[in-house]
Amino acid sequence: MAGCLSLTMTHSHSHEISFGRAFAIGIFLNSGFIAAEVIFGLFSHSLTLLADAGHNLGDVLGLLMAWAASNLQGRRATDRYTYGLRRSSVLAALFNALLLLVSVGAIAWEAVRRIIHPEGVAGLTIIWVAAIGVIVNGVTAWMFARGRKGDLNIRGAFLHMTADAAVSVGVVIAGLILLRTGWTLVDPISSLIIVAIILFGTWGLLRDSLNLSLDAVPRGIDPGAVKSFLEALPGVAEIHHLHVWGLSTTETACTAHVVKREPQLDDELLKQISRELHDRFGIEHSTIQFECCDPPDCPTEHGEHATTM
Repeated sequence: MAGCLSLTMTHSHSHEISFGRAFAIGIFLNSGFIAAEVIFGLFSHSLTLLADAGHNLGDVLGLLMAWAASNLQGRRATDRYTYGLRRSSVLAALFNALLLLVSVGAIAWEAVRRIIHPEGVAGLTIIWVAAIGVIVNGVTAWMFARGRKGDLNIRGAFLHMTADAAVSVGVVIAGLILLRTGWTLVDPISSLIIVAIILFGTWGLLRDSLNLSLDAVPRGIDPGAVKSFLEALPGVAEIHHLHVWGLSTTETACTAHVVKREPQLDDELLKQISRELHDRFGIEHSTIQFECCDPPDCPTEHGEHATTM
C-alpha cells in the first residue's frame, strides 16, 4: 500500500442552545425547596421529605456541574487542550450519575431503619410540601424540555426534574394514605419507591456518560453504517482505522483512512464526506486521510483484487 496522499480535517459546527437562565432559575427554585423540605421534614419527622431533600440536593449539585460544564465546553482550544474543554460535559454527566447513586444508598439505608423502628409522621405537612415540589420540579423540567434530545447534560437535568415531579406526586399520595389510615410504614416504603425510581432514571445517564468517557461510539450512531457509507463512495477501495467518538455530550468526531484506487487528490470527495457524515450521522468533526493502494493489492469495484501480467 502506498503512503499517505492527503490528510485533511473538516469541521461542521452545530449551534448550541444556551440554557444558562434555565440552570440559574432551576438551581434557585430547587435550593429554596430543599430548605423547605429539610425544615418541614424535621418538624414532621418525615423520612419521605428528608429523602426527597437529599435527592434534590444531588440534583442541584448536578445542575451546578452541568452548568459549569456547558460554559467550559465553549472555551477555545489551546496548545495544551487541543480540543478545548468540551469533555468536561461528559465528566459532569458521569459525576452527576455517581452522585445520585450515593444519595439513593443513604436514603435506602435510612428507610430500612425506619421500617424496623417506625416513627410518627405528620401527613398533612408532607402533602403541602410535596405539592409545592410538584410545581417547582415541573417548571424546572419544562425549561429543559426543548434541549433534552441534543445534549446528555440537558437530558439528565430534564429526566431528573421530571422524575422529581413524579416522585413528589407519589409523596402527596403517601401523605393522603397516612392521613386516612394512620399507617406509619407508608413513609419509609414510599422512600424505597423513590429509590427505585431514581435508580431507574439514573441508569441510562450512567451508562451513556460512562460510554462517552471511554470513547465509545455515541448512542444513535451505527459505526457499521458509517463504514458502509465510506466504502460505497466512488473510487474508494477500502476503509480502515475508522474511529467514532464523542468530543462532548453534543459533538461527535470521526477519523478514517480512506484507500483510493487512483492516487489523485480529490477535494470534492473530501467535502462530500464531511457534509454527508454531518447530515447522515450527526458527526461534527471529521478527519479523513487518503491513501492509495498498490495495483496488485487494490480491490476492484466488485471487491476482487487486481492482477498483473
